[in-house]
Amino acid sequence: MGNYFYDMLPKEEAAMMEYIPTVPEFLCWIEKKWADLPALSDTNVTYTYTQMCDRIARRRAFLEDLGLAKGDKVAIWEKTSIDAVEMFLATLSAGFVGILLPTGLPEQAIIGCCMKFGVKALAVRDEFADKVAGAPCKVISSASMADRKAPVATVDKNDPAAIFFTGGTTGAPKGAILPHRALMRGSYNGCFAPGSQFGHHRMVCLLPLSHVFGLVRSTMSALYTGSLWYSAEDTKAAIGKLPVIKPTLLILVPGLCDILYGLTKMYGPQFLGGELKMIIAGAANVPPRLISAFDELGITLLAGYGMTEGANLTSGNIDVKEKPTSVGKIYPEQEVKIVDGEIWFRGDNVFLGYYGDPDATKATLTEDGWVKSGDLGRFDEDGYLYITGRIKNIIVLANGENVSPEEVEEPFYKCAAVKDCLVKEMDDDGDKVIGIEILPQMPAFEGKPWEQVEAFFNNLVNEVNAKLPGTHRIRKVVVRQEDFKRTGSLKVSRNQN
Repeated sequence: MGNYFYDMLPKEEAAMMEYIPTVPEFLCWIEKKWADLPALSDTNVTYTYTQMCDRIARRRAFLEDLGLAKGDKVAIWEKTSIDAVEMFLATLSAGFVGILLPTGLPEQAIIGCCMKFGVKALAVRDEFADKVAGAPCKVISSASMADRKAPVATVDKNDPAAIFFTGGTTGAPKGAILPHRALMRGSYNGCFAPGSQFGHHRMVCLLPLSHVFGLVRSTMSALYTGSLWYSAEDTKAAIGKLPVIKPTLLILVPGLCDILYGLTKMYGPQFLGGELKMIIAGAANVPPRLISAFDELGITLLAGYGMTEGANLTSGNIDVKEKPTSVGKIYPEQEVKIVDGEIWFRGDNVFLGYYGDPDATKATLTEDGWVKSGDLGRFDEDGYLYITGRIKNIIVLANGENVSPEEVEEPFYKCAAVKDCLVKEMDDDGDKVIGIEILPQMPAFEGKPWEQVEAFFNNLVNEVNAKLPGTHRIRKVVVRQEDFKRTGSLKVSRNQN
């Protein structure tokens, strides 16, 4: 085990780092470790770690009174709220399996998920209750708790803990089953960042809890480090409260980074509260221009890599100034190798499989525990990992050559005038060619005619083409005046109309 991650922390905090393999043990650990520190807040009410754990114990008792059996599934349809966090932790610490449902799903999809996953109880926000009256399970309020407290259950680290949706941008979403050991390994990995991390951070959870990044890094890791977690039931309203909350650390996707940076340019750096020192971004490519932009504000923007099947956190990079396009080094107790260009990883962070889908599981998870990520990557001579594309996105040319669009896009993201871009196969007078659509960072062209904007990017394409193999060169350029269609995590969708 290398010292890269442990050396980020002060020595006394590195010595405190303890991997807790199950959620019941985790709750007991943080209640004792952080006790009277503030844990959860919605700005109106704040609960300490002791109070939070007491409330979770009362929620466990309520769930037990429903007559559920160990391993039964409890779905939660809630906003990013204190109720959602406490009900999720109560579910797992009672020995049940939690499923956090996206708030954007229509009611029929919620009912369909309950049927597909054999959900026994559905905890919903009170305002959602009428929408799921026909659910094939017990429907309860997400605010429910009993008058008594129930102790944590005894679970094995390999028992299923939660099911997260994944793969929804390319077809029907699959349910990735994370055992306790994986969920807690991802949460443990999230504790590593430069400088002191324990007992003083304020974090606003601007990512949905149904996304593994929002649940693991933005929530579980926050509790692991004794941080104060703020809810964001309404994302816009929560962003508006940043000057009051004064967060010290934020977990974001690059699209949200762009939004927050634009707001600081409009209202001044104090819009972020004046105490924000670090942002950790994931779930999509982090453009070097954003790293530089936040650095000018005195805020360090760090990048990493992970996927739902690996409990979110596989690698992290604190050396973004020296290696801005890398996703960093591999977190402790994991193995990563490159097989025919594809990233494979193994460790206690690995999922159990896809619920009810043995074929998809077999295609992704090998018998000896390796996850085939579907991502293309490479290591440099210093052991830093780089993502070079997705296997499913490969463009196969007429001559049989394979082109990774993400690899061709990489040099464009180094240009501060490029907000986003998309390389894909295009039609050019009946011929299939490699093309690129570019979304400009328009403040860079303020007052200039559109013809000059297009000319700038055509020249940029020529410069990039000069460094590409002839087969990989871009033959068609489209400069966009409208934003791309985006996924739920604000990534550019590769399925543009």
